[in-house]
Amino acid sequence: MNKCFERLYNGIIKENPTFVQMLGMCPTLAVTTTAINGLGMGLATTAVLTMSNLIISMFRNVIPDKVRIPAYITIIASFVTVVSFIMQAYTPELFESLGVFISLIVVNCIILGRAEAYASKNKVLPSMFDGIGMGLGFTLGLTVIGIIREFIGAGSFFGMEVTTDLWEPIRVFTMSPGAFFVLAFIVAIINGMAIRKAKKKGCRPELRKIDSCAGCMNLSCAGRNISAAEAENIMQAAAEKRAAEAAKPAEEKKTGKTGELTESKKTGKLVDSKKTGKTGELAESKKTGKTGELAGKKEEGQVNE
Repeated sequence: MNKCFERLYNGIIKENPTFVQMLGMCPTLAVTTTAINGLGMGLATTAVLTMSNLIISMFRNVIPDKVRIPAYITIIASFVTVVSFIMQAYTPELFESLGVFISLIVVNCIILGRAEAYASKNKVLPSMFDGIGMGLGFTLGLTVIGIIREFIGAGSFFGMEVTTDLWEPIRVFTMSPGAFFVLAFIVAIINGMAIRKAKKKGCRPELRKIDSCAGCMNLSCAGRNISAAEAENIMQAAAEKRAAEAAKPAEEKKTGKTGELTESKKTGKLVDSKKTGKTGELAESKKTGKTGELAGKKEEGQVNE
C-alpha cells in the first residue's frame, strides 16, 4: 500500500502533470474559463486515465510490443466514448461547454504517456493508483486555473457572483491570453518555492565539488538552476578527471608497487633490483654502447670506456 500512496502523492504534488510536467496544455488553456469547466474536464480525464491504466496493466503481457500503441489508443478511445455518453446524458450543459475537448481526451499525452511509461510495466493496483493520482493532479491544476480566471475575469466563484462595487472584473482573464498569464504566474511561484527550498539544502552544483556532483547531473531539478555553459564545464571537468584516472600505468594497477621493475632505456631489458639486491651489477658503457659488460668493480680497478 505504501507504493500506492506514493503514486497518489507523486501524481498530485511531486509529479503534477499540469504545474510540474507541463502536460495536457491544450485542455488546460482552452476549457478553464470557469472553475466548473476545469473540474468537469479533470474528472472526465481522471476516469479515463484510471480505467485505461487498469486494463492496460491487466493485459500488459498479452499485448504484442509491435502493436502496443494502437492497442493503447483503442482502449483509451473506448473509455472516452463511455465517459462522453455518460456526460451527455447526465450533464448536458457541461458536455456542451467542453465540446470537442471531451473527444480529444483520446490523444491527451498524459493518458498515453502513463500507459506507456507505467501501466505497461507494473502491476494492476499500483497502475490504478497511478492513474488516480495523475488524474487528481490534472484536475487540481485545471480547477485552480479555472477558479483564478473566473474570479478575476468574471467576478464569480463556481458560478456565484462574489464581486463588489469596489472592484471591476478584468475581462482579459476570461479570454485566451488570461490562461497563459495565470499558468505562467502559478508555475513561477511553484518554481520559486522549489528553488528556495533547494538552496536551503545546498543542492546547487556550483556549490559542490566536481567529484561529488559529476555522477548526478539532473539539470531538470529545481535546485539546479544553472546555465548550459556551466553545466557543460562541470561535465567536461568530470570527464577529464575520469580520463586522468584511466591513464595510470598498467603495471602500477596490476602490482600496486612502484620501483619494482626498472627498464633499461637502450636495451629495453627489465632488471628486478629487489630480487637480486645488486644495484651496480649491470652498467652501460656510454662510449662503446656495449651492454652486458660489468663495470664498477672496485677490487680489480678496471674501467670500461
